[in-house]
Amino acid sequence: MSNLKMLAIDLGATSGRGIVGSFDGKKLTLEENHRFDDSSSYMAGTLQWNVMDIFENIKTSIKLAGTDTQSIGIDTWGVDYALIGKDGRTVSNPVNYRDSRTDDIIEYAERFMTKSELYQATGIQSMNFNTLYQLLADMRSNPKLLDSAGRFLMIPDFLNYLLTGKKLNEYTNATTGALIDPKTKDWAYDVIKKHGIPTHIFGEIVQPGTKIGKLLPQIRSEVGDIDADIVSVASHDTASAIMSVPAKGENFVYISSGTWSLMGTELRSPIISKETELYNITNEGGADGRICFLKNIMGLWIHTECRRDFARKDGFKTSYDDLAAMGEKSQPMRSIINPDDVIFTPPGNMTGRIQDYCKRTSQPVPETKGEFVRCVFDSLALRYRNTLECIEKITGNKTPFINIIGGGSKETVLNQFTADCCGIPVYAGPTEATAIGNLVSQTIASGELKDLSEARAMISDSFGVECYEPNPSNKAVWDAGYEKFLKLTNKN
Repeated sequence: MSNLKMLAIDLGATSGRGIVGSFDGKKLTLEENHRFDDSSSYMAGTLQWNVMDIFENIKTSIKLAGTDTQSIGIDTWGVDYALIGKDGRTVSNPVNYRDSRTDDIIEYAERFMTKSELYQATGIQSMNFNTLYQLLADMRSNPKLLDSAGRFLMIPDFLNYLLTGKKLNEYTNATTGALIDPKTKDWAYDVIKKHGIPTHIFGEIVQPGTKIGKLLPQIRSEVGDIDADIVSVASHDTASAIMSVPAKGENFVYISSGTWSLMGTELRSPIISKETELYNITNEGGADGRICFLKNIMGLWIHTECRRDFARKDGFKTSYDDLAAMGEKSQPMRSIINPDDVIFTPPGNMTGRIQDYCKRTSQPVPETKGEFVRCVFDSLALRYRNTLECIEKITGNKTPFINIIGGGSKETVLNQFTADCCGIPVYAGPTEATAIGNLVSQTIASGELKDLSEARAMISDSFGVECYEPNPSNKAVWDAGYEKFLKLTNKN
């Protein structure tokens, strides 16, 4: 019987942790061994990642995992990167994608390629923090910066480089930045050249599950004599999370629920058309040669920011469960927002932003905690329904159910609202989706699992999934709310 011990380093945009995974040949078990902040700081007016603090915490997690650890994998958020000089040192510290240097970059980029041309070439939705735009912003402010760079590495590639000395680009994370041709799965060199970005900085692309090396001797001297394989997992956290969807067959729809809600389906090849461009649906790289065909929805970020506002006003934090209960008891469809309106992107005063939106759209203004939560949950469920209809229309497939994975799968009230609103069952779980996907990549790389289909069957056996059936008695309320939502979002 197998006894595989692995370490998943799972880095989100606000916090990171080390998760030790143990696979006995049938089931996977998890244990967190270290948790830490992924902090950013303003340096000379630019919001930059404290990447060396992150790296020190990664080494702490590796040390705590112990010498019997057989493999290690790192997943992170997408789009951000490091530039490595020809001497192997960093040219500049990695910048956080929320930095303001790209606020006006989409308009600036139109002189090289239109948004439509870029989408048709890469299949990636237009967002001002896409990697291509960040590189263009760097060149605009410092034209010689990229000339001095020897290699371009996304954040997980950079962290793997610090551990192993190997400079490789993992496919799924590279796709997040509008730099990859989705058909060839190689760098989109025509796009890169048209934007004046030097092509020599882009190196070898490897697929998820590639063993890239061992720890450098200097690292082993710090963390212990660990002879682990460093595996290039599906290093974009969304791609790892989608690997953990415990669905059988195809045509399922997933929501990777957290700060963002990433809602989509798996495809064998990209769909890039005027229609997908209109809906702003992205074709990101996934594991096992698949395409993560999805839409970014502003998710529980709005809910979390509301909770922060409540804490500032009350002086204490109300639990998420209590807030959900307040929302459930409040009047449905009283106030609805478009979660993807740019007004809800910045941090701070989220309740005030919601009130301003409702005033502007001639709706009742939320006042109580329950009214705010109900507004957010109703609006998210309605956006999910709208996105589901778009996916079904484009793919021509009828969706039998929705899988909600990630931390947001614990929001039981929102799960039920989603089932009621969409009119199909919702399966919630696993919660630790990204870490599980990371560990699955390592397990496949070790030869203990054959492929993603076998891995998903194992995940179903290892982790609990809760089913939420739609309540037919609520259908009329949700249908009326959806008509209101469509008029609202078309108007705004």
